[in-house]
Parts: sequence; structure tokens; C-alpha cells
Amino acid sequence: MMRREDHLKKAQETTVYDIIIIGGGATGAGAALDAASRGLKVLLLEQQDFGKGTSSRSTKLIHGGLRYLQQGNIKLVREALRERGLLRKNAPHLVSQRRFLIPLYHAYELPFYGAGLKIYDFLSFSYSLEPTKYLSKKEVVQVAPEIQQNRLRGGLVYSDGQFDDARLLTTLILTTQDLGGNCLNYIKVTDLIIEHDKVHGVHAEDFFTKTKYLFRSKVVLNATGVFADDIRHKEDPQAHHMMVPSQGVHIVLPTSFLSKDTAVLIPKTADGRVLFVVPWHQKVLVGTTDTLKKTIELEPHYLEEEIDFLLKESAKYLARAPKREDILSVYSGLRPLIREKNKPTKAISREHLIEIGKHGLVTIVGGKWTTFRKMGEDAIDACSRSIDANWGESRTKNLKLHGYLNQFNPLNPLIQYGSDQDKIEFIIRENPKLGEKIHKNLFYIKAEVVFAVRYEMAQKLEDVLARRTRSLFLDAKRIFSRSGECSRIAKNDFL
Repeated sequence: MMRREDHLKKAQETTVYDIIIIGGGATGAGAALDAASRGLKVLLLEQQDFGKGTSSRSTKLIHGGLRYLQQGNIKLVREALRERGLLRKNAPHLVSQRRFLIPLYHAYELPFYGAGLKIYDFLSFSYSLEPTKYLSKKEVVQVAPEIQQNRLRGGLVYSDGQFDDARLLTTLILTTQDLGGNCLNYIKVTDLIIEHDKVHGVHAEDFFTKTKYLFRSKVVLNATGVFADDIRHKEDPQAHHMMVPSQGVHIVLPTSFLSKDTAVLIPKTADGRVLFVVPWHQKVLVGTTDTLKKTIELEPHYLEEEIDFLLKESAKYLARAPKREDILSVYSGLRPLIREKNKPTKAISREHLIEIGKHGLVTIVGGKWTTFRKMGEDAIDACSRSIDANWGESRTKNLKLHGYLNQFNPLNPLIQYGSDQDKIEFIIRENPKLGEKIHKNLFYIKAEVVFAVRYEMAQKLEDVLARRTRSLFLDAKRIFSRSGECSRIAKNDFL
């Protein structure tokens, strides 16, 4: 067991780090893992909780991206499909295979989407899951009985990857720590240390105690997503703006809207996007939107028109149109897109970009969850070049992540903890009451609250309910009625 206080004490014992990474989302965690796997002294600092922002608010898919294929971005799709395969190999307990249905209502759709999916299959190469298959109308109704059957001609089924974004992120943090890296949440970088015209570290402040720290390093990596420009302007106040934030909103519905295991891909919405209706953690996700945002917020709030859009577009493909009163939860995230002139956000590339600033600050922006490992590799390579160091090659292609299991029961509700489920079972043996659910509508148990505090650096009730478990994402309407009990469980574990 190692608590945040232990990591904070350890962080102060290192005189100079090889690299300091600002940002504890998917990009920062991927870079920290890559650096630690090379044997570097690495410190990751996150101003809030790990994954507090965009990285816990995705569509929960590890995929190549059919929309990017439609845009002709073959390179990104091929890279993402390869990364999907690597992640399934290195963390099979965290990434599962999910079948997707594209319902067909017009004669032209079969050759059009069929050809696209064949290319998608081909680009997977040795990492392919299963080939695309055509289904008759009768077969479509069998795998997705809630689908709109009026004018239905048939469907196409293909496979992709699904995951729990916050759980994977926590696993990346734990793996980095296993390798000797140090990751701290609730430590905000307030300024950069610039000496002799070079960035040599950061000034930081503890969120809880307001204690100020100074951490030195050979290089600093800015992996703060939509907040990247804020850090860049600490190095160079005149630096151009790289970021354009795009908001993605998801709604969560009961399983009655999609009772079987097959997800639905809506290939073209009114604004030209694709829309997903996906079974996830015994609920159904519908998303996402793509709305240009002028302001960047830590807690972005959905717009009423975004909810209207999701309800209206999903109703075209579901036999029973979802209503506002059916919504269990809503969550919003901001995508860190690279600014491109005269392009709507939906057309901006999801590839990543690395910049080295005038004083040596390395910034990585853009990208997507599926390619986090490659982004981390590229970022650490760039940091190595920026200081003319020889840090060797990335070792993450074949790196098994924390909790790795070769054989497991996919229906086990604790499977996403991998080998750590032994610790949860020990907690239950200590106190059998902790084996009870935290709420009857969710599958999480009280022992997971204790585990999050003991082993995963959860500091606030929100950390437990939103990210160590996904309770607030799955059923915000009801979970608040039990939040006081969760708080008591967590508090008792500190005593």
C-alpha cells in the first residue's frame, strides 16, 4: 500500500528528474509509462484527479475510427487499429471485443458501407478481430430487437474494441509506479523554471495544503490537453494558440433501449457525424456531439440543444424513442483538437502534434485515446531529441500492464482490476459487509471504495464515484442517495 503522501514525500527526494510531465490524462499517463519503461526518472503532476477531464469522458471505444476512414485518413485508421491490437495483447482484462451493427434502410447503403468495412478489416491486418458480416432483416432483429424495423432492409456487423477509460488510465498510473515512476494528483503546476534560456523544471502547489514545491528536471513535457496553451504561455506569452476545444456530450439510458450485446452505429447524423449507441456497464451510452467551444472549462456543461440532438438522432434508429425522463446521466468532455483555419471541429484531424518551444518546453496536443501508447512513445522520443539525450527506444509495445491476466472469466464484475481483485477479495474477508453493492442499480461493491482509497490514490468522494468506479456516469439520478454512505466507507479507511 502506498498513499499519496508517500508519493509526495518520494517526489521531494529526487534532486533532478529526467523528465517532468504536466497532465494526468491519457496523453500524460501514456508518456509517463513510456518514460518509466525506459528506466528514466519521471514525475507526473496532475492539477486535479487523474483523468478528471476529457480522458474519463470518452465513448469508451478502442477503435480505428470509421469516420476517419470516410475522411480518407488511412494513416490514422491503420495506426489506431494496430494500437487496438497491441492494447488487447497487453491488457486483455481491460479491453473487450464489441460487435457493432450498422442498420441498412436504403439500397445504396450496403455497397457503400460494406466496401468501407472491408477496407477497415483489411487495415487491421494481423490485429483483425472478426470479418464484417451481412445480416438479413430477420437476423438484425434477433441481435438488436430494439432497432427501428420500418423500412429496415438488413444490416452489417463488424467488431471493435471497448474499454473503461478511467479504469485504463488508473492502470497506466499504477504501471508507471510499478516501474519506479512517480505520479501525483492534486498538484498544480503554477509556473515553469526557466534558467539560462532553458526550461529546467516547474513550480507547483498542493491543492489541499497549498504547500508550494519546486521540482527540477532535464526536460518538461506539456501534456495538458485543452489546457496546453496555458502552459505554453508560461514559457512564451506571445506563443500562438494551438488549441481549439470541441465538446462531446453523451447521455446514458437504461438497458431497455438496447438489451443485447450488439452496439449500434448510426452512420450519418443530421450534422454529418457518426453516432454510437453502445451497451456499457449494464447501461446504454449514446454519443457523441461535436460542438465548438469558445471557453475552456474543467467542468464543461452540456447544452440543451446537444441533448435534443442525441435524442432526435437516436430515435430515428430505435423502435422506442428515448425521452429526457429516460436519461440516467449526462457527461461532457472537451477534445483537445489542433487549430486548423476554416475547418469545422468535426473535420479537424485527430492526429497528434508535438512542438518544442523557444525555451525547450515540449508540448504534445491532439490525438485520441486509442493511440495513447504511440503518442507517449513519440513524445518521449521528442523530449530525448530536445536535450540531445540517448534514452533508447520505447519498450511499451510488448509491456504487460498492471494487473495483467492471461486467463480470466470475462463475466467476473471485478475483472477490470486484473490480479488486483485478490486485494479486493481480501478486503471483503476482513469485513464481509463490504461485499455488498453500493447501490442496487449498480454492480460496484463497497470493497471497491476501500480499495480506491488504499491503493489508487482516491482523495475525494468524486474520485471514487466518478473515476475509480463509474457510478456518477452510469446513474447520477440515484447514486446521490447513497453518496453519504460511500463517503463514510472511504473516511473509515483513512482512520
